[in-house]
Amino acid sequence: MRAVARRSMAALGMLVALGGPAWAEPGVTDREITIGSCSALSGPASFLGTQTVQGAQAYLNWVNDQGGVHDRKIRLVAHDDGYEPARAIECFKKLKQENVFAAAFFVGTPTAAKHVVMAENSKLPIVGLFTGAQLLHEPFKRYVVNVRASYFDEAREQVDNLWAAGVRKVGVIYQDDAFGVAVLEGVKRALAKYGAQPVALGSFPRNTLDVDRGIEQVRAAGPEAVVMVGPYAPVAEIVKRGRAARWNPLYLTVSFVGTEAFIKAADRAGEGVVITQVVPPVDRADLPSVALYQKALRKYFPEAQPNFVSLEGFVDAMVLVEGLKRAGRDVTREKLVDALESIRDLDLGLGPQLKVNYGPRDHKAFDTVYYTRVKDGKAVVFTDWKALANGR
Repeated sequence: MRAVARRSMAALGMLVALGGPAWAEPGVTDREITIGSCSALSGPASFLGTQTVQGAQAYLNWVNDQGGVHDRKIRLVAHDDGYEPARAIECFKKLKQENVFAAAFFVGTPTAAKHVVMAENSKLPIVGLFTGAQLLHEPFKRYVVNVRASYFDEAREQVDNLWAAGVRKVGVIYQDDAFGVAVLEGVKRALAKYGAQPVALGSFPRNTLDVDRGIEQVRAAGPEAVVMVGPYAPVAEIVKRGRAARWNPLYLTVSFVGTEAFIKAADRAGEGVVITQVVPPVDRADLPSVALYQKALRKYFPEAQPNFVSLEGFVDAMVLVEGLKRAGRDVTREKLVDALESIRDLDLGLGPQLKVNYGPRDHKAFDTVYYTRVKDGKAVVFTDWKALANGR
């Protein structure tokens, strides 16, 4: 019996000495790293989830075809939370049960409000969330590392440019949840700099098209511009019903809307709507990483159409992979976070405006915002806000 015990201990010691599976980090084997995702793969916001995951998977496939990271392939396990907070909790629990190494490519603020708490409590890193909510950053969270500019960044750029163009009366129609409130607070903060506030507020329930009351609440105040906060389906309904009633303020929304899905859903009513973006336009093939995105999408998802959402998922995956590379062969969750925090002025090939910068107390890579306006069924970059305001 003692001889058996000695042999067992000797075998265990050999595994430790060789860095073998007895001490492996969850989700890491000699050949594979497993990453888990929770996003809206079904329901009214499904375009956002499916496209985020598709963009991320396109880059991971490309990396795997080049040999992976430190001779390990990256496997993505994507689950559906339907953009519902209750399901978000169950989805994250499922990822933990499946022993993923890290999480990435999540979608939505109301779901993130659940995910980030669970990530911190379990010390399971999340890298890249399709939301710009401040709750990701305040208070600081070691295990939540985001990439995109925040909703405060988008709201600030919208309000500053509207104000410079002479627009003073701004209303907000927002989804009545954590996402809507996050952008609303950004608008309020931006207006407060000028001693102003929204002239009217209206809201609508998440995952519905029940927007009539929100329209009525804001229209009565006669705003010159209206910031709409929601995913593509309800925001499209706002502009369609508003224009049908001959209500034509300057309509604006933020990147979360899902630009291409919004344009399709809104049809002709979407013409002229301003959408701030957090990644470059998908036709900027002069930018190396956008060109790579186009190439990878054609190779791995030949039926897919390039769009802002999947490009953001692609960029999130680029940042995750950079962190894994820097963390080294003996990767751990703690080393991954430390590695990401070490990134300074990293040029991913997205242009000089978008260089990755992190730090021990800074987990937001970008703060740049692009301005686009829907014209002839496409989101077109523009810079002249004064002409835009005058022509509304």
